[in-house]
Amino acid sequence: MRGVIAAVPTPINEAGEPIKDLFLKHCQWALANGCDGLNILGSTGEANSLDIAARRMMMEWTAAACPTNQLMVGTGTPSLYDTIALTKHADDLGYGVALILPPYYYTPVSDAGLTRWYMALHEALGERKIEIYFYNFPQMTGISIPVKVIENLANQAPLRFTGIKDSSGDLDFCRSIVIANSALRVFPSSETALKNAYTDRFAGCISATVNVTAPLCEQVWAQRKAPPTDTCIEIARQREVIAGPALIANVKSLIAERTQDARWRTILPPFLALPDVDAQALKIALEG
Repeated sequence: MRGVIAAVPTPINEAGEPIKDLFLKHCQWALANGCDGLNILGSTGEANSLDIAARRMMMEWTAAACPTNQLMVGTGTPSLYDTIALTKHADDLGYGVALILPPYYYTPVSDAGLTRWYMALHEALGERKIEIYFYNFPQMTGISIPVKVIENLANQAPLRFTGIKDSSGDLDFCRSIVIANSALRVFPSSETALKNAYTDRFAGCISATVNVTAPLCEQVWAQRKAPPTDTCIEIARQREVIAGPALIANVKSLIAERTQDARWRTILPPFLALPDVDAQALKIALEG
């Protein structure tokens, strides 16, 4: 997994169930319009608001419709055993990478406790080939995975612990992981990091706003040794418009606008859908 990866949202019907046709059409649009890969069932996909059965079902849909070598899937939960079961299911379906949050209920957690948790997952997977990317999102989980823990786990099981998505927004943290273990694939959560991805030795980005900015991001990634300045500036402008507390609702609203399908605007509690006036203002702002 390298390059521009969209953290894909999940379309939801009024009963709170994922909508298969909308979801797969968007996945296929993203892959055809600049994305090198997809991250399903992450934070943008509202995975932690879905039950285990729905997550398994969506994993099956995506694996049947998209190349599995372009897919990663969020399987992390506070329960080690649910995480093991979801990750095994992902491996059975052919996913190469599972993106896994730290156990985020019992905080604070010690470095030794984090290491034990991830190693227990690794041992439960046995000879399965699925790789694990750490998912560092301290604003949501209350846990910042220490660089030393990441380094130690990658050294103990280098074929299992192979990368990280960092949503902290701290590029110095990302750079420190590259320095600690250059074999780890490091993905910041903002496509603005693509501007310096070559010099920083990042593997790409995994971003919610890539669902909108993918065609521009593709240009920057393809020319990452000397990225086009104007395109980088436009990517930063668009991301600034979309990102913020209503990020998921904003992304869904813009996909609804692109597809002319209002079903995309439904969002699960505790989030709120954008009011019509805000959706129109967002569209106008994005158009610049």
